Amino acid sequence: MKRIERIYHYIQQQDHDDIKQQLEQNQGITATEISDALGILRNNVSMELNELHRQGKIIKISGRPVLYFDRKALEARIERLLSPDELEFENCQSLLKQLNYNTVMRSPFDDLIGSEASLRTQVEQAKAAVLYPPNGLHTLIVGQTGVGKTLFANLMYRYSQHAERLSSQSPFIIFNCADYYNNPQLLMSHIFGHTKGAFTGADNEKEGLVEKADGGILFLDEIHRLPPEGQEMIFYLMDSGTFNKLGETDRRRKSNVLIIGATTEDPESSLLRTFVRRIPIVISLPSLEERTPKERVDLLKNLLSNEAHRISKPLRIEDEAAKALIGNTTFGNIGQLKSNIQLVCAQGFLNSFDRNEEILIDFKTLPINIKDGFFHFSGRRKELQEISKYLDPYTVIMPERGKQLINSDEYEPNFNLYKIIEDKASILMDQGVEDEDIKKFITMDIDVHLNSFYNKFKNTIHDRDNILKIVNEEILNFTEDIQVKIEQQLGKKLNERFLLAFSLHLTSFLKRARSNKPLKYTNIENVVNDKPESYAIARELKKEVEAEFHIRVPNMEVLYLTLLISSLLKDQEENRVAVLVATHGNSTATSIVNVAKKLLGEGLVDSIDMPLDLSPKVVLDKITQRARELDMGRGVLLLVDMGSLTSFGSVITERTGIPVRTLDMVSTATVIEAVRKSNILDMDLDSIYDSLKDFRGYGGYDSEAPIVQNDKPHAIVTICATGEGTAEKLQSFIENILENITTDHIKVIPIGILEATQKIDQLQEENDILLIIGIHDPKVQIPFMPIERLFAKEGEDQIVQVVKKRDIFIKKSETSWIAREVIEDSLSEFLTYLNPKKIVPLLLKFASTLEAELQYTMENTLKINLLIHVGCAMERMVLKDSLTYHDRSEAMIDTRIFQAIKSANHDCFQPMKLSLTNDEQCYIYDIITKTHQTIS
Repeated sequence: MKRIERIYHYIQQQDHDDIKQQLEQNQGITATEISDALGILRNNVSMELNELHRQGKIIKISGRPVLYFDRKALEARIERLLSPDELEFENCQSLLKQLNYNTVMRSPFDDLIGSEASLRTQVEQAKAAVLYPPNGLHTLIVGQTGVGKTLFANLMYRYSQHAERLSSQSPFIIFNCADYYNNPQLLMSHIFGHTKGAFTGADNEKEGLVEKADGGILFLDEIHRLPPEGQEMIFYLMDSGTFNKLGETDRRRKSNVLIIGATTEDPESSLLRTFVRRIPIVISLPSLEERTPKERVDLLKNLLSNEAHRISKPLRIEDEAAKALIGNTTFGNIGQLKSNIQLVCAQGFLNSFDRNEEILIDFKTLPINIKDGFFHFSGRRKELQEISKYLDPYTVIMPERGKQLINSDEYEPNFNLYKIIEDKASILMDQGVEDEDIKKFITMDIDVHLNSFYNKFKNTIHDRDNILKIVNEEILNFTEDIQVKIEQQLGKKLNERFLLAFSLHLTSFLKRARSNKPLKYTNIENVVNDKPESYAIARELKKEVEAEFHIRVPNMEVLYLTLLISSLLKDQEENRVAVLVATHGNSTATSIVNVAKKLLGEGLVDSIDMPLDLSPKVVLDKITQRARELDMGRGVLLLVDMGSLTSFGSVITERTGIPVRTLDMVSTATVIEAVRKSNILDMDLDSIYDSLKDFRGYGGYDSEAPIVQNDKPHAIVTICATGEGTAEKLQSFIENILENITTDHIKVIPIGILEATQKIDQLQEENDILLIIGIHDPKVQIPFMPIERLFAKEGEDQIVQVVKKRDIFIKKSETSWIAREVIEDSLSEFLTYLNPKKIVPLLLKFASTLEAELQYTMENTLKINLLIHVGCAMERMVLKDSLTYHDRSEAMIDTRIFQAIKSANHDCFQPMKLSLTNDEQCYIYDIITKTHQTIS
């Protein structure tokens, strides 16, 4: 322990219970006292005391001698936090005034980390719910597993006592509805009680929780597990304050109870609407990822402080270990963080149980699965830097005297792990067992206790119901049997991702084999020699698959299975191929990647969204930077939808030296498969690329499109990520185009990318589909137009040509409706004073004048970008807030183009008595010349 830490520990251990009496007698801790007690030179003690005071850890009273007190102990005494200006006092009398007159009763919420930041709104809601007359408002707390819903309900109860809404004797009862969800009758009996003979086995009358909670709070966790009849009984209790036990017909019993429910599900879909309507306060708690970096570090330190209190030993944690613990919360949030901390503290305690010293937690001694948390920050350097600001290279957590722990926390084990370790270690030592063997025995015991306790809180995509959404039950049942056999053969548990990873792989293999698709596995023959254990298992799996599915498994597939099994058994995560998804649209890529992460956990995968008005150069710069951040030495697989994105791979490689392979027509299934092969199968970049070139998802391969029937109503289909949002916007654009080019009715139908193939088959039965427009080519026998081509010069012309093929009347079109619609829609977002509908005709006239002057026809993309800029410039003229142009290289200006801009400015905006300034015209000149250098 460092000298400064020893000194601070000494100050903390002193008696602060009667600090008022000490001050009245001008007593306190002095440098001389510490020097004598610790055997440290007084000058060095004074230097360290000044540093501790500078850090804000101790209170200083000037005078002779200078006196010191622990800041936390003093704050606990006056029940409020001290400001930075209150860390030094002239004399003891000044501090006494703080004790006598400035004592403020602290609210239980004041100690909640984030109560003044990310949880500020939630705390205000909770206080309002508790204080609302006459008896408070029933409340629903919504949040992911482990965000602290039980703790938050506990604080609401304590606050109600603090505010004297409830007495100190008022009950607070916690019940988890999930404990009995498979037995609704028993669940209802626990909550409402039952009469004798109400059901088989009801030999005596029983009091329910509603009755026990009378005059207090009943907290129902996982309330969505209540059956509909249970929800009805609860909302009847909320409405009337009356209830009946099971076996009774009349609701004559009364209970004045405040109901607080908690759920991990969406209330609108998991609870009766009549029930939700009766809950006036809904509090949403953020996940650990959504908390600020400072809050995440504070939560870590607080949970470590709890363990230091239990062990009665200081904890020293390395910053890399702290980051790994913070990052390793993929499913359980604060609850998982707590369980991980208890695990590493128990192991640290075991390593030092025979020595009276601090417990060290460093990165190299962390369990492998917790070390993985550090890689959660791959590609998130800014976030990692922000967290690092609040961590020292080593942070020492001292045990706090008198620290109160909340005992009603569901994540609090009902056993003292450290007591178990001490007792078992003592017994084994008395029997003469070697130290290393003692550690092995007790480490196994730690795993058994903690894993069995926390397994019930896992609620992830690895759950069976969620896996069944993407693979069929026959394959999952087979995989579950295989998992049991492998675990029995190896004598150890498989990686938790085995069910999902193997069932996905088996689905993909069976689809390929039954479609007679060749298997394109390469460069994996050497795994036989390198991984004999996994190879032996794979050979057994070959026999099992052949017997179950009556299909021949080639030897190459056995090698592939060897790699899969090996990766799921390996103890150390290695560098992997990074997957980067980039698509047009405001959130398409992000949505796809989020689905992949939920299915497969935090792999080395990230996304970049490309709004339609963003220039390719900006996007290229963003993708290049993200590739640099993601690359772990094995390259980047770039998955894109279309357009210029498809050509970025070679440019990024040239700029950075990072190997990049690009696949277009990205889909959610493609991303899942890419992440699976990188994260789980540890394939190299070229192997992943080759295996995905012909991938068409888990639903099968190419099928023949039905024959078009021309007597059906005409339709155009738009495909985007969800069938909403962008797809509906495209629908509006295309309907305007059709209205402008024909009098015949042509429907425009938006659909989502995930349902595209199936939906198109259904739509073709009732419609004559002329054209498909969108971000994904469904590979059917219908003309397809990528979305970027729609906004190009030939987009409207191609629609006209498709429509003409059906002998549909085409009327003369004088205006590009696509350009008009995009410009008007964009300006409606940017303009405040000018009406976009009124100025768009002027802007189109401005473009026409320029084209006539320059004898040049602008592409739609240039026209759209230019006129959106000019529209914004017009509003700046109204506001007299013109841009200033700084690049005055007038010798380089093409006077012919600049004169055309001046003419268009004068001819088009004079009717509005507006005129663009010379600086604004310079910017327009830059847009024209730098976007299109070929004007002649």
